[in-house]
Amino acid sequence: MSADDTQQAREQLIDLAAQFYDQFELGEIPNMSVPTRTKNNIEYDEEKDVWVYGDRESTRSANSVRGARKLLKAVYTIEFLSAQLEEDRSSTLRELYYLSESWDNDEAQFSDQDESNALVEDLEIVSGVTREDFHMRPEESGATIMGPLHLREQTRRGEREIHCQEDVGEGGYQIPNNPDTIDFLDSDADFILAVETGGMRDRLVENGFDDEYNALIVHLKGQPARATRRITKRLHDELDLPVTVFTDGDPWSYRIYGSVAYGSIKSAHLSEYLATPEAQFVGIQPADIVEYELPTDPLSDSDINALESELEDPRFQTDYWEEQIELQLDLEKKSEQQSLASYGLDFVTDTYLPDRLSEMGVL
Repeated sequence: MSADDTQQAREQLIDLAAQFYDQFELGEIPNMSVPTRTKNNIEYDEEKDVWVYGDRESTRSANSVRGARKLLKAVYTIEFLSAQLEEDRSSTLRELYYLSESWDNDEAQFSDQDESNALVEDLEIVSGVTREDFHMRPEESGATIMGPLHLREQTRRGEREIHCQEDVGEGGYQIPNNPDTIDFLDSDADFILAVETGGMRDRLVENGFDDEYNALIVHLKGQPARATRRITKRLHDELDLPVTVFTDGDPWSYRIYGSVAYGSIKSAHLSEYLATPEAQFVGIQPADIVEYELPTDPLSDSDINALESELEDPRFQTDYWEEQIELQLDLEKKSEQQSLASYGLDFVTDTYLPDRLSEMGVL
């Protein structure tokens, strides 16, 4: 992030705080409106090909004690973030929560981290500036890339060039908090395979899948962090690489795919920045449980509720997902990526993925 970008982010924050003072001067009750972050308030933007917030809004207003507290916390947070940018410092979301305990007004302190996280999201929406540009970091995600990609990263110690196979160990290249500090220099990759679990990621690397198929293996590490989704989107957009997402076969894993392809509900204001609508789901799909007779576990009540909820989620209302989810509800079963090992440790790289990716037109 350049000095000009940092200054612009700081000015956006200060302008937001100035709006509250302007409202005071005009005799208005200070307020701040943000989109309602629920699945009932997301809609498909056909022009941008992503899911975004609709017209429903929630208002943080000082006409109640609760609303006044929220605005007070917003002002204190803006002051902190503005100073952080001016000093060219950074902090984590967790640190912000604890830092509030040192603020001189007890009413401005956060009761828990969920509250401070939500406020940062509010400030992103109303200011049009991402938390990365606020110099706010999540806790370490540890997500990595392994594959034929040569890049240049801007660091506090200057620029460094890295090849994501030749210059890294078996763990791969760790994705930085802000992937926009990266320039892609060269790549021999043919596609991206984003993988949910560490065990499966390690299996693919050990079996040389990245070498044999010129694949960029992105470890999602469960529900992917924003940095992981951002770099995946940039790789797709800038290098024209197909994106495939390889997860377990359960409703929570389908949501992992959904966050890569469609964006998450709480960050729908950043869908154009984070989501890759062209991403394809490569498995484990319910149809695979039948076709390969995979080892399974029974669906729990929470699994069933989650699947039924996804049938009502506009991001999953396609013929493919409705067919697969209905099949899974009929089977009453779920299966993990590692269940493919029932056919041997090489089955996933020698048979399953090549077959599935060929059917999808990726290989």
